[in-house]
Amino acid sequence: MAMQSATVRQLSRLVDQISTIIVGKRAQIEDCVACLLAGGHLLIEDVPGVGKTTLAHALAVSLGLKFSRVQFTADLMPSDLVGVSVFERATDSFVFHQGPVFAQVLLADEINRAGPKTQSALLEAMEEHQVSVDNETRALPEPFFVIGTQNPSDQLGTYPLPESQLDRFLLRITLGYPDRASERALLAGEDRRQASARLQPVMRPPELQAAQALVQQVHASDPLLDYLQALIAATRSGQWFVDGLSPRAGIAVLRVSKARALMAGRDYVAPDDVQAILPQAIGHRLVPLPASGRGPIEQVRAMVEAIPIP
Repeated sequence: MAMQSATVRQLSRLVDQISTIIVGKRAQIEDCVACLLAGGHLLIEDVPGVGKTTLAHALAVSLGLKFSRVQFTADLMPSDLVGVSVFERATDSFVFHQGPVFAQVLLADEINRAGPKTQSALLEAMEEHQVSVDNETRALPEPFFVIGTQNPSDQLGTYPLPESQLDRFLLRITLGYPDRASERALLAGEDRRQASARLQPVMRPPELQAAQALVQQVHASDPLLDYLQALIAATRSGQWFVDGLSPRAGIAVLRVSKARALMAGRDYVAPDDVQAILPQAIGHRLVPLPASGRGPIEQVRAMVEAIPIP
């Protein structure tokens, strides 16, 4: 219990520190931290310039994690991401040179501008925490957290992400434009990059991994699981969405709900945890029925309102 209390305080300080850099977006920062605690990956869909890269860098620095950024473009090759073996005359052998994917926090910037081959290489890294090069499998560092940023699909030069890759992202969030007070603070304050450069770690990788282990110990009662199953069943009913959630998606929702519970200082999952995270956890996995006239997030919220808590 003492360890859990100390971890909760550390996580609160982590969110507080990042909130000094990404102003007015505490809810999104909490989602980002919960996603990392749950062992998933995060997709941020937004217009350029709202702080996606700054958020990723501030998170990595605040946790003492190795950070790497890759700008995804149409001509980015898999070897540009995972690395390549180069023949060196001095040793008369091929030596593998690691690519930027060998990091603990990987920012895949404008991920939907890359072609299918590069997407496939990233998919293996996200799912298996490893890459395959020259018929050899190489493990990635732990923890391994991908933050993908995605431009709106109506912008030029973008490719829609395949469903299989969207499903590998535990959460999808949107930062959005700041409110008036937050934007004024940005305009009047110092440059966010300079402020970010002065950040110090509030947790270290071993402490983060201990927190991830604590997430697995958070209890989900039978009534809570009944409620979660009712929500999953509703997505498959044909009343709300074209296709329903997979079992893997249901497990993902439970994992990130446990992470939110831990951040709130509880050792059990409450229905509020599920409701708070559900739009971000399943909105990108589902297609609303055309007759609904709603977007995925709005349809998820309408469904949640219609399903009673046991």
